[in-house]
Amino acid sequence: MRSVDSELRSDEVRIAPEDFRAAMSRFASAVHLVTTEGRAGRRGVTATAVVGVSDDPATILVCLNASNAENARFAENGNFAVNVLAAGGRELAEAFAGGGKLPQDERFALGRWTALATGAPVLEQALVAFDCRLVEARMVATHHVLVGEVAAVHEGPSGPPLLYHARGYHLL
Repeated sequence: MRSVDSELRSDEVRIAPEDFRAAMSRFASAVHLVTTEGRAGRRGVTATAVVGVSDDPATILVCLNASNAENARFAENGNFAVNVLAAGGRELAEAFAGGGKLPQDERFALGRWTALATGAPVLEQALVAFDCRLVEARMVATHHVLVGEVAAVHEGPSGPPLLYHARGYHLL
């Protein structure tokens, strides 16, 4: 694998953020609620930037916008759960994406929650939830990048996932 310098050469041009966002809006993604609980408090957000990294050990990577200072709670707590929403999860997705409009306690009141190995909130009706111990957190550009080792898995009811594409929610 080739290594790439993080610095651009002076003759290279960067893509404009709005052009990148427009292009990424064509990228269909599953919708997740990423949650944490611990000494820094409880927090949950809607995220699409989630990917499996490895199966040995089982590892997941999540990207969260750093413009909201409350997202630092994930690193402070040292845990997170990735809850994959079913097709009927649009209300939850919108509530947790609320940009702070709905307080955290009211967001969590919309679902049924449990805890597994790490104490991070796990949505009982999620298609699947991955309960993770944080193994690395770093800032990359505008986002907190969290890498977690999966400590437990919860399989909920089967069915189609909720997807996000072209700046809207869709069903498979």
